[in-house]
Amino acid sequence: MSAFEGSTALAALRVMCRIRAFEERVGQLKRADEVHGLIHLSVGQEAVAATVCGQLRSDDPVYSGHRAHGHAIAKGAPLDGIMAELMGRAGGLCQGLGGSMHLVDTEHGLLGATGVVGGNIPMAVGSALASQLSDRDAVAVVFFGDGAAQAGHFAESVNLAALWRLPVVFVCENNGFAEFTPRSAHTVVERVADVVAPYGFSRETVDGNDAAAVWEAFGQVLARARHGEGPALLECLTHRLRGHYEGDPDRYREALSAEDWQRKDPIRRLAAQGTTAGWFTDDDVTSAEQDAERAVAEAVEFAKASPAPSAARAASLVYA
Repeated sequence: MSAFEGSTALAALRVMCRIRAFEERVGQLKRADEVHGLIHLSVGQEAVAATVCGQLRSDDPVYSGHRAHGHAIAKGAPLDGIMAELMGRAGGLCQGLGGSMHLVDTEHGLLGATGVVGGNIPMAVGSALASQLSDRDAVAVVFFGDGAAQAGHFAESVNLAALWRLPVVFVCENNGFAEFTPRSAHTVVERVADVVAPYGFSRETVDGNDAAAVWEAFGQVLARARHGEGPALLECLTHRLRGHYEGDPDRYREALSAEDWQRKDPIRRLAAQGTTAGWFTDDDVTSAEQDAERAVAEAVEFAKASPAPSAARAASLVYA
C-alpha cells in the first residue's frame, strides 16, 4: 500500500492549489505594480514543493532560491506574511525589507531564499553539519535549479556532504532552463543526478509533475538521511508555465499547447489520479480550489492593510 493516498494525497493537493492560486494572484498584482521587485513564479512546479515539504518537520531546515513562494507555502509559512513581504509591507515575513527572493520564516524551518544561483546550497550543508554535530536527526533540504549544478560551490558542497555523510537532501527542480538557456547549451551531462555519481551517494531522477512519484522518492531518501545514511540528490523533471520572471517575453522556448499543458499540469494530474483511485472526490477538489482562492484573497487584504516599513526600521537592521 502506497503511503501517498487518502488524506495524505488530498493534503498535498490542497497545498498545490494554494501555491497555484497565490502565484497567479501575485502575477496579477505584479502587472498592476502592487508587488515589487523581480518576481519568479513556479506555476507548473507545485508538486515538488508540496510533496517534499509535506514530509518534513518544522525543525528540518529548508533553503530555497529565487523561485521560493511555493517552498515557503508548503513549509507552512503564512500566506498573509508572504504576500505582505512581496508588497513591501511591514506585516511581511521580513517586515517588507526582503522581498520575493529573500523569504525567511524560522518558525516553520524556512531558513532563507536567495537570488544568488546556488548560493543556498553551502548553507544547507552547514545546517546539516550542525545537525550532525548536535546529534540531532534533523535533515536539511535545499531546492535549486539545474543551472546551479554548474556552479563551483555546488561541487564543493556535494563533496563535503559526501565526505562527512551529512544529513542533507539536494532537490533539483529541473525545468529544462537555466534562466533563459536550455540545459543542452551549458553542459554535456543530460541529468543532474549523474553529476553527483562519482561521490557515491543516493541519487534518483523522477517525473516532477507526478506528485505521487516525488512523494515516494523523497520519502525514501529522507528516511535514509534521517537515520544517518548520508546525503542524497533527487532530480525532479518539471516545467514552469511562465517565463523566467514576470514580464519575461519568453521567446527562447516553444509555447506549450493547451493540450500538452493539460497532460503536464501536476494539479490536474493529481486530481484525476486521486478521484480515479478513490482517495478523494470531485467535491474535495473543488473545495481545495475554493479554499485556496479564499485564503489568497484574505492574504491580499491583510497585505494592503499593512503599513509600509519606516525608514528608521530599515536603519536599525543594519549591523556594523
